[in-house]
Amino acid sequence: METNSQQPAKPLPADSGWRVGVLFSRTGVTAATESEHFFGTVLAIEEINAAGGVDGRLLDPVVYDPKSDPDEYRRLASRMLQEDEVTVIFGCSTSSSRKAVLPVIERYNALLWYCSIYEGFEYSPNVIYTGAVPNQNSMQLAAYLLRNHGRRFFLVGADYIYPRESNRIMRDMVEQHGGEIVEEVYLPSDAEPAALQEVVEQIRAVEPDVVFSTLIGRGARAFYKLYREHGIDPARIPIASLTMTEGETRMIGPELCGNHIISASYVNTLKLPGNQRFLKSWRARFGEQPASMWSEMAYNQVHLFALALARTRSLDTAKLVDAVYEVEFDSPEGLLKIDRANNHAILTPRIAVCRPDGAFDIVWEGRHPVKPDPYLTSYGFAEFWLDGEPV
Repeated sequence: METNSQQPAKPLPADSGWRVGVLFSRTGVTAATESEHFFGTVLAIEEINAAGGVDGRLLDPVVYDPKSDPDEYRRLASRMLQEDEVTVIFGCSTSSSRKAVLPVIERYNALLWYCSIYEGFEYSPNVIYTGAVPNQNSMQLAAYLLRNHGRRFFLVGADYIYPRESNRIMRDMVEQHGGEIVEEVYLPSDAEPAALQEVVEQIRAVEPDVVFSTLIGRGARAFYKLYREHGIDPARIPIASLTMTEGETRMIGPELCGNHIISASYVNTLKLPGNQRFLKSWRARFGEQPASMWSEMAYNQVHLFALALARTRSLDTAKLVDAVYEVEFDSPEGLLKIDRANNHAILTPRIAVCRPDGAFDIVWEGRHPVKPDPYLTSYGFAEFWLDGEPV
């Protein structure tokens, strides 16, 4: 499947393939994680087509590279819907890109499948959200860090909606439960090394118990490198994140990432039959490039879509949304379903610590899948339990 950023696709006969859009960046600030979204999407489409497609018709992807630019996302989403006869799009990674395309998606009554974790506080009948929201990752991470690493938190993030909202939620949870935010700093998404170095020096000076990072892309990877170069020991002051996964630890240098922490529903060391099947297919297609939650959730949502499409035999948005509530996928992270109440995925939270080889060991896992609560209606830890004990 090749990226086509020049010519719109020609209309297909009605009995031809199921045309779908794929809108992930292969270049720009978020190219690394969005390429993983892209590869997971590719693998799922190829698997479905190799099995004969859906109702005898193959998935026919229209693919563009929005280059990590929200304006380009909006333009290309409009192009897909207006010129390419696409009504279903797998795409977007950052909240800024999702917010950019959402008015277009709703205007044309199309369906966006969004596989990234995000800050919550959104619902659209035209979006299926398959990534975690704060009650499925941030709450668990805050509880784990307060219990195991201390109460003094340093927050650093990129300057856009997802980091600011994630840090607001983290601050509220930490302060409600006796912790302290010693500093909160924001940098441009593609921050310069000098700015990153200044933050690392601040961390050395104030010596927090933990750093919660919502930096993204190249800036995040540079931050992790500078952290070790400046002599900060992650065993003593770890960086905790919702986003730094196996693909980027390899790019940073696995030996620099040991003891850092992630809260995610998937890491590729999971001992589940669905994950073993996924990793076998992944390695056969992509070799030694590691799978991560970015690729895994993108893979999952295409399979969920195909199961819904097999029921509807139609790309009608309302019919697909109704059908997706009725299907479930034995995914690499466990049985995956979409909550009818809010179009978000029901997921099992997990916390893992990075090894010196860049893989992650799970140190805590929820006892059961957690229903999504994107609006945090049960805010705080009142009903959150860790290892059977209330926090």
